[in-house]
Order: sequence, then structure tokens, then C-alpha cells
Amino acid sequence: MKQNFTFFIHRPHFRGFTRQSTAFAAAHVVADQLALSNPWQDPAIDWEATFAFRRHLWGLGLKVAEAMDTSQRGTGLDWPLAAELIRRSIGEAKSIPGADLACGAGTDQLAPGQAKSLEDVIAAYEEQIAHIEACGGRPIIMASRALCRLSRSADDFLFVYDRLLSAVREKVILHWLGEMFDPELVGYWGNHDIDIAMSTLLDVLKAHVAKVDGVKISLLDRGREEYLRKQLPATLKLYTGDDFNYVELIEGDGEHVSHGLLGIFDPIAPAVVVALDRLAAGDNAGYHAILDPTVALSRKMFEAPTRFYKAGVVFLAWIAGHQTHFRMIGGMESARSILHYAELFRLADQARLYPDPEQAAWRMRQFCAVNGVLQ
Repeated sequence: MKQNFTFFIHRPHFRGFTRQSTAFAAAHVVADQLALSNPWQDPAIDWEATFAFRRHLWGLGLKVAEAMDTSQRGTGLDWPLAAELIRRSIGEAKSIPGADLACGAGTDQLAPGQAKSLEDVIAAYEEQIAHIEACGGRPIIMASRALCRLSRSADDFLFVYDRLLSAVREKVILHWLGEMFDPELVGYWGNHDIDIAMSTLLDVLKAHVAKVDGVKISLLDRGREEYLRKQLPATLKLYTGDDFNYVELIEGDGEHVSHGLLGIFDPIAPAVVVALDRLAAGDNAGYHAILDPTVALSRKMFEAPTRFYKAGVVFLAWIAGHQTHFRMIGGMESARSILHYAELFRLADQARLYPDPEQAAWRMRQFCAVNGVLQ
């Protein structure tokens, strides 16, 4: 394995980037592998390990996107547990000078088929937004499976988002999660044609500029993201959720840049921070030298079925020494093959992401052995 002395040096807390760049890492949760509950029906979180990882992200100077898709929201993390995660995470951030986060608000407390009207969807959103605001946090308004099922046209989306954005206390981030991340969100914004859907999203944003910080899109489509950010009102940020093309999108085209709100920032956080420092200093070549090697890793991790990428995030957290085991809520560690994990291990090594390469190699050998793969 390659020796790594570049990224995992001690860094002072919360050194800021001198450019106007905002970077959120969508953070995973650590399962409590010793809980007596059934992990499929009553998942449990190891709170100390979960917040140790958030302190790691905050210590690097990144913001945290809490209770999002990367935390298995809707794929193991239900709303009661997400609500507790949000409450605890906001409290943890308040105890650490400079720590910042935003939290996902959705409608996942609604069982499939429970919502009968748009008012039911709005009420579910309002419950979650109220919880985040009462805890002192800022919401990220996530895409709603219930709204997608009930909607008959773009007008339904305009109606729901108008109600929500008219009532929020502070600026929020909107999140458009593509169907590759969640098949139940196909046709979001009222149309299967992405360009028409994007037009509806722009209508929402332009009507509520004062209530929106920015919009995150996770479509894995660089061209459409570049088009959208050119159309945004000048005060709004475009947060890329493109785990394939984040390097070029964050670098920008000389006129427009994307900010980052990404699941891949969880496993590559130290590299992200050093790279953004280089970019802030005008060292684009240095920026690419650090982040370009992470792209192959990200593309492998987010390969179809993309929604299973969370397993790779947690696998690398264990391999890199951020937690003591590779178990996930809902048993999602079984979502990828042994060969997939082996390739992630190799690509993360090539990107020099291991703080202790020997420990990483030892854990990989143990992983192979317990899965019947012997040298």
C-alpha cells in the first residue's frame, strides 16, 4: 500500500476557505451493533461514534448536512430516529465553536399510501421543519415520495412549495434528488422531462428568492447543472450533488461555480479540505492533483444501483478507522458485493485516503477472511 502523509495532518479547527465556497458533507450514521433490538425493525444508532465522526468533519472545517440520504434516510433511518439525530446533532454543534450544519426535512413519517391529499403532505413537511427550527437548526427541504405519488401536475408542486417557503423562518436549501438515488422520485416537479421539471423548479426559486439560500440537485448530469446555475437568481447558490462531476463543477467555468453538498465528501473529507485550500489560493493544478484521484472511487461507489452507495461510505469509514465495525442499520452492508468493496478499498488507497495504511490493510484482510476470501 502507498504511504500517505499528505491529507491527514493536524489541521486547526474551522480554518475557512478564502474563496466564496461552501462545502457540506452529507454524513453517515454509525449503527449500534450491540443493541438488542432487531436491526431491520428497530434500528439503533451508536451516538458517540456517530458524533465523533461529525466532530471529525467539523474539525476539518466542513459543514454537515444532517439526516440526509447518506444517513440512510428512508432506507433504514425512520423519522423518529432522524428527529432524535437532528436534535442531538444540533445540540452537539452548539457545543463546538464554529460548527455548522443544516438538516433534512421531508415527509417520511407518512407510510406509503397514508397521504390522501396535498394538505397531508404539507402537514408532514411542516412537522419536520418545525422540529428542526425548534431545535435551532436550518432545514434542507428534501424531495417527498408522498408528493411525487399524489401530484397530478407541476401546479401541485408549486402549491406545496409555495406554502412551505412562505412559512419558513430563515433561508432554506431545496433538494432535488434524482430517480437514480431514489426510484420513487421519478417525475419530480411534475414532469418526466428533466428540462421541463427544471423550469418548474426555477419558478419556485424565483418566487421565493428571499427564503432560499440555494438548491442542491443530484442528477449526475453536469450539463444540466451548469445550465441551471446560470439561470439562478444571483443571490442563490447551486449546491452540487453530482458525485461523478464534482471536481469540475466546484472549480467552475470562470463565471459560475457550484458549491458542494455531497455524500462523497464523507469518505474523502480531508482531501476535499486541502483541495479547496489550493483552489482558494488559485492553485487549480494542485486542486486537481488532490481531487482527481477521488473521482474513480466516487464513480465506483455511486455506480448503479446508485441508492446503495451508502454501504460504500460506511465501509470506508470502518476501513479508515473512524468506527470499530462494518454494520449498518437495516443490514445495508449486504447491499454491495465483496468485489465491489475490494475495488473501493483499492481506489481509496490510490487516492491516499487512509490515515493508517497498515490498519486499513489489516481490516481489509479480516473482511476478506470473514467472507471466505483467503489469500
